[in-house]
Amino acid sequence: MFGGLTGLTDPKGTDWGERMLNTVASQTIRHLFTQSESVEVFVRCYPSSKLLQGSIDSFKMSGRGLVIRREFAVEEMSFETDAVAIDFGAVLGGKLNLKQPTQAIAQVILSEAGINQAFNAELVKKRLVNLSVPALTALSGGQPVSFTDVQVQLLPGNRLQMAAKADLNNGELVPLSMTLTIAVERRRRISFKDPQIELDSVPEAQREISQTLSMALAEILDNMVDLDRFDLDGVKMRLNRLETEGKKLIFSGYAEIERIPSTS
Repeated sequence: MFGGLTGLTDPKGTDWGERMLNTVASQTIRHLFTQSESVEVFVRCYPSSKLLQGSIDSFKMSGRGLVIRREFAVEEMSFETDAVAIDFGAVLGGKLNLKQPTQAIAQVILSEAGINQAFNAELVKKRLVNLSVPALTALSGGQPVSFTDVQVQLLPGNRLQMAAKADLNNGELVPLSMTLTIAVERRRRISFKDPQIELDSVPEAQREISQTLSMALAEILDNMVDLDRFDLDGVKMRLNRLETEGKKLIFSGYAEIERIPSTS
């Protein structure tokens, strides 16, 4: 076995140690996601004798059709590290453990459909329903207000079109429509700025309250998306930039990996 680890290659030239690492890493990473269409891992370790000391040259993962925490769909995710120190004994036991924290270049791609699906996730809905802040209850006769039926359309230039309904809990549903600019703040927050309220499709009698409620929803969204709330255990995402491209929202940044999480 150790002879294989320190030099045996297959006919394609792939080192046996690398192949073992790729297999263990693929199994480990795949279990981080509730669901995955495909997960590919490429570990470089040459010569394989370095593996005996727990040293590998690079680690790259790419995945498609991923679901995180049972409710958040990710179209694509990839990350790549430089040299990493791992626990060789754990590899022999079929596990991947880091000896020390590392950083990885990361990219995450969300689809428009996945973003809309996320608005039905419990983690998101609980911040949008049965809200009792005075600024909202003043509009509803003291009743809690809920924002429902949220639909997002991605636009060029890091803009998005949002439609929703405000339920005043008094039998009145108020339609909302606006465009917003999205951006990265402090490398971990997604901001929703510069709301442009659209009232053409709103009944004239509801336009004033629709404008007020739209501004309130924009403020809620601007304070809602903090990546630390969505992190995998042991992995923190930090963003450098985002951009809309067709029906996709692309995030680029890096991941601070303290340990490989056990599950998602």
